[in-house]
Amino acid sequence: MTPGNENGYFVETSGLSRAYRVGPATVQALAGVDLQVRRGEFLAVLGVSGSGKSTLLHLLGGLDTPTGGSVRVDRRDLAGLNAYQRAIYRRTTVGFVFQSYYLVPSLTAEENVALALTFQGTVGAERSHRAAEAIARVGLERRAGHRPSQLSGGEQQRVAIARAIVHRPPLLLADEPTGNLDSATAAEVVSLLDTVHRELGATVVVVTHDEEIVRHAADRMVYLRDGQLVGEGGGRS
Repeated sequence: MTPGNENGYFVETSGLSRAYRVGPATVQALAGVDLQVRRGEFLAVLGVSGSGKSTLLHLLGGLDTPTGGSVRVDRRDLAGLNAYQRAIYRRTTVGFVFQSYYLVPSLTAEENVALALTFQGTVGAERSHRAAEAIARVGLERRAGHRPSQLSGGEQQRVAIARAIVHRPPLLLADEPTGNLDSATAAEVVSLLDTVHRELGATVVVVTHDEEIVRHAADRMVYLRDGQLVGEGGGRS
């Protein structure tokens, strides 16, 4: 694997912490997390609701800022980025997939994917070509002209994945991507994420409460409990 930084990691956190004020109380969502992810690795982060999984993903993706510790992605310390630089980081380096699909109801599947490129300044024939390519990569060529209301939940999540990878980000982050799906469709979505991981060489971090659904795709699994890493295991069994 190609090293992502001087230690050989593409993503690295050190003492990563995040606390929130909830009324008069302080809630410690993450408490001193040290995590390393190699370039091209498929990592699953497992834990129950409230364990800090989503908070960790948001910090890796530059959607939130820590109250302690650091996040480094491809040699960059995210704490050193200003608001504009963080926006550029999210647009160029990261692809996001969420439990809710966040598709624009009035746009077709392909138009939803193309919209992500528009925000990045890609227009015209290049935008259309890349959107169609991403839709084909997730197997929805025949559904490209359908709006979200005409698609199943699994198909909508495939569109969301196409939107996340259309700019070929080196880091793909997925937050409970199968949470709204039945078990068979969930398995198909995880298989698709694994295919994207292998074909594009992306580093993938998936957070989920369902160990069985990711076991066959993940290279490695880590476990969060009460905002702390409490164990690690192998995947692809």
